[in-house]
Amino acid sequence: MSAAVLIVTWYGWYHLGDLDDDITTTDVIASSVTRDADGVPRKPLDGAIDILLVGVDSRTDAQGNPLSDDVLALLNGGVADGTQNTDTMILVHIPQDGTRAVAISFPRDSYVEIADGFGKHKLNSALARQKNDTAQRLREEGVTSESRIERESTLAGRKTLIKTIEGLTGGSVTVDKYAEVNLASFYEVTKALGGVEVCLNQATRDSDSGADFPAGRQVVEGAKALSFVRQRNGLPGGDLDRIVRQQVFIGALARNVLSTGTLTDFDKLDRLVTAVKKSVVLSEGWNITEFATQMQGLVGGNIVFRTIPVGDPTDTWGDGNVLPVDPAKVRQFIKGLAGDGEAGKASATSTTPSGPPNSAITVDVYNAAGVSRLAASVLDALVEKGFRRGAAESAGYADTTTVRHAPGERASADKVILALGGNAEAVEDDSVPRGRVQVYAGADYAAPDQSDPASVDVTGSSQPPTTGTTPPITADGVVCVN
Repeated sequence: MSAAVLIVTWYGWYHLGDLDDDITTTDVIASSVTRDADGVPRKPLDGAIDILLVGVDSRTDAQGNPLSDDVLALLNGGVADGTQNTDTMILVHIPQDGTRAVAISFPRDSYVEIADGFGKHKLNSALARQKNDTAQRLREEGVTSESRIERESTLAGRKTLIKTIEGLTGGSVTVDKYAEVNLASFYEVTKALGGVEVCLNQATRDSDSGADFPAGRQVVEGAKALSFVRQRNGLPGGDLDRIVRQQVFIGALARNVLSTGTLTDFDKLDRLVTAVKKSVVLSEGWNITEFATQMQGLVGGNIVFRTIPVGDPTDTWGDGNVLPVDPAKVRQFIKGLAGDGEAGKASATSTTPSGPPNSAITVDVYNAAGVSRLAASVLDALVEKGFRRGAAESAGYADTTTVRHAPGERASADKVILALGGNAEAVEDDSVPRGRVQVYAGADYAAPDQSDPASVDVTGSSQPPTTGTTPPITADGVVCVN
């Protein structure tokens, strides 16, 4: 039996090592990597890894070759019009211990300042704007090689997108790794894994994306999987609902790999490695074998999905309908999730933070949203979860919910935040008596899903992506969505 385990393990690592040799790469962040005297990339000081996952609306394969009309028809990909918008952007933060991960979605229509002087536009246009600008400049400089123009302009576009994301986080994170998929690669990878299980609240159909799904649990792969994550027409929350779909799908992919042991399934591993080589682009210096080793501690419940806070849809003259973004709120939101200490753990996972028992924590609740009886109802809910009853009072209006705690008592605040569903910020306040926690329920307060006392809001926004309550999205279990 020991020999069999060694053989199977060797087989898996052998194939991952082979993947390192043949994967399509880009030096999109190579220039920012710090190296030691031997040229070996240094790990971040905190050991954390921040990966930007990008889904590109491109009708080419990883090597830049145009997809055939037959493939486009199969994928319901539409016209190969040369656009390269990044309609899916997810920042994955993995702390040093590799036992948990936070995946943060950035809506495509987020109205933000694009890096490198392009001004304020939709986030999904960052790559394309720089790509088109660079391509034009190269042609004006006399470059005639279209392959060179494509290669250099795409690289420049990727760098601008990374700078834009980093700028939006206010320096909370620095992108260490980059992974890019397009229509073809998404199809290939999902087919290789044999599909994943998803669940819909109701039947849905959309001609633009090719979506045609019944209600309930179902397995999707290939073209159907692509339709599942691309549909936004006909969904109550539009693109925000589509983001939730993407989150549950990626969670299902992770669950598939983590629970079924892909490394020990020879046929599935072969198909997956072949698909990745054919269709996925990774940043240079990404050692897949080393990365897989670091991720061995991950389990489904330790991967949680969130979305940056955005405002109500607004129409603009140049960019059409957009989602306003407050950079200060995004920075605050990202810092809370990216923290590798107790703060990050409490806000990013559904595990119980350390600290005193609930019965030893007295909670005062203040209504900062102007909603009738909000303080009393929040306090009643916390008392039901074992906290000691304090006062229920009114307070001045606040947009966001905060949980104030005495110096050195962050763990108590984390427990209250977890009980509230995760959508709150901990604030140290030396005016708060020891042994007490003060909750200021702001306008963004939403009662957690009662089926899961430790549920976490999946959007981080006062604008819910669906018309009903969406359970917390992790890679553990199947969540039904719109």
